[in-house]
Formats: sequence, C-alpha cells, structure tokens
Amino acid sequence: MSVSAAIDIGSNSLLLTVVDGEGRVLHDEAVVVGLGKGLGDGGRFRPDRAAFALALLHRYAERAAALGVRPEDVLVCATSGARRASDAAEFFAKVTAETGLRPRTISGEEEAELAFLGAARGLNLGDGPRVVIDLGGGSTEVVHGLGDTMVSRVSLEIGSVRLTEAFAAGDEVSLAQLDALRAAVEAACAALSPAPEGAVAVAVAGSATTLAAMTLGLTTYDGAKVHGARVSRDALRGWAERLRVASPAERAQLAAVSPERAPYLMAGATVLAGVLSRLGLDGLTASDGGLRYGILRAAGRL
Repeated sequence: MSVSAAIDIGSNSLLLTVVDGEGRVLHDEAVVVGLGKGLGDGGRFRPDRAAFALALLHRYAERAAALGVRPEDVLVCATSGARRASDAAEFFAKVTAETGLRPRTISGEEEAELAFLGAARGLNLGDGPRVVIDLGGGSTEVVHGLGDTMVSRVSLEIGSVRLTEAFAAGDEVSLAQLDALRAAVEAACAALSPAPEGAVAVAVAGSATTLAAMTLGLTTYDGAKVHGARVSRDALRGWAERLRVASPAERAQLAAVSPERAPYLMAGATVLAGVLSRLGLDGLTASDGGLRYGILRAAGRL
C-alpha cells in the first residue's frame, strides 16, 4: 500500500496530512505556529516562531516516517509568509539539513490552484460555478471555477494575522478600529468580480473552519461536522462584533475548538464577510480540505 504525505507551511498554521494508496486519511493535524507573526513585508521570521516551526517539522517528519513516508518524499509547500520573509531560503535550508524535509515556496498562483483542488474534497458541489476562498494569515486567495476547472483567481494581500496586527493588536478593540478594518477589507475586495448566478462559495483554512465550528456550537473540533457546514454572511458579521467586545479570555472560550486562533478570528470573520459581500453571496460552505489536499491531488496521490 502506497502512503503519501503533504505539509502546508502557512503564515499562521503548519498542517500535515498523510493518506494511504486509496486516499484514506491516516493522519491529519494542524498546529498554530504564527510563523508570519510580526513579519510585515521583507522582514525576517521571529526566532521564537522559527524555532517552534522547526521543532514541529521535526515531529511531522517523524510522524510521516512512522507511517511509511520518508522525509525527502513528503510534499512540503510554503505560502505567503515564506514569500514575504527575507530569510525564508536560509530557514528552509536549515529545515532540510535537520529534518530531511524539502520545503518549496509556491507562488500565489500555485497556492490558489492547489487550494481550489483541495477544497472540494468530499463535497458534492456539482458542475456549476464555484468560488473558493482560502483565507490565510498573510493573504487571501479567491478562485473562480466551473466544476473542477479553475477559471480565474485573485490574490488579496489581506490575511487574518496581518490585519489583526495592523488594526486590532491590543486586547481591546474599539468600534472605530473594526470600522477601519472593514474599510481595508472592502478596499482590497474591490479587485474581485461578482460571482456568477448560481455560484456557491467554499472557504478553506483554519479561520473558516474554526468559525464554522463556533457557529455549530462545537467545543471540540470535529472535522466531519465542520466539513460541509454552512455559515451565513450575517453570522460572520455577528462573530466579528461579538469577538470585538469580548476579552481575550472570552475570545478563547468562544473559540474553544482552537483557542490559539482566537486573537485573529475577528479579522478572519471580517475578511470572509467582506469577500462574500463583494461576490454578492449570502453565505459559504466550510471545507476541511484545502491546500494540503490539493498538493496531494496535484501529485496524483488522491
């Protein structure tokens, strides 16, 4: 039985998925690392975040090896944070030397294509128009497609971590700060075209799945329930308001399924609501698929 593994090194989370030759998931894990925290444009990875990421990648390599995938055979892609970091090549050379993993930094175009491929995993979306929204810590990819064919994509330089650091870095967030955040999202979303009639929106990555879990009232994460869950635009705006007035402890309690994401969820909800508004859609379907599944599918492993 052939086993394959993929790692997604994002600005906020690092994810590992291992599947067998029949596409059954043997291991699926996501850890919030914050590798892009404080990065800005052209900065360097913070030493503490890089050390955390390296230690986790050590563990991921060991886990993949235990399931039958050599570190050098793991498919490892890095996204927005790596594209912006001036020391990404240096850091990834260290990763390779110490773990055997071979990360490569992918373009925004490839990131969009892979997220689009992975988003529909296990969802019955039909052959009509769809829009995949991949909200990351550093950027947001919005991909239009028809059935399983990608038609166009736009990369927006707005992500949950970047926006939080720019507009809502403190423990308390004023209404004026949220309004400024919304204005920044609206300005960025002007680059998007409205969705065609009958289109469905699918959102991937941790902010979307965490907000879906919160909408479902989950206190522990259940991917089977989150995958395919519907979240309305009004619900997303409601979460942004509720998280704004909550204390840090209350935010963590609200995001019990992934409390480490709590500081960034107000921005995440605002981005998702803003994208939906520009697209002219009233809600989205959450997907527990995304980039790592797209990596495997593009390589013919799913």
